[in-house]
Amino acid sequence: MRPEMLTALSALAVAGVTAVGGIVQVVIGRRQPQPRGQQRRDDFTTIVKELRQNQADLKAELSAQKEQSARDRERITAQDFTIRYLASWARSLVGYMRRQQLEPPPPPQPVPEEVRPYLHDVGM
Repeated sequence: MRPEMLTALSALAVAGVTAVGGIVQVVIGRRQPQPRGQQRRDDFTTIVKELRQNQADLKAELSAQKEQSARDRERITAQDFTIRYLASWARSLVGYMRRQQLEPPPPPQPVPEEVRPYLHDVGM
């Protein structure tokens, strides 16, 4: 190799090392612009803000679930009243038919398994 070529290659190597060193210095400089204690305080405040937001979201979701539960209870109570009313009405119709010496139609057979546990609640 000629000396000019060796000089050019060494200049290129020095330029490459200088560029890599500059990049490393920039990265390190960006990583620690503040003292570590300040970063911890910033992290803590960020976490606290997120926790407060999550807590507010959970409270809103809980209140929505409570409202839904109250609506469901009201609906179930209304359905229970309706079923009891219909059962008593059916009993009165059967009683009327028997007083008229007519035989009421038999209930549907067989009674579904889903209904069986609730028959005693309506007096059947």
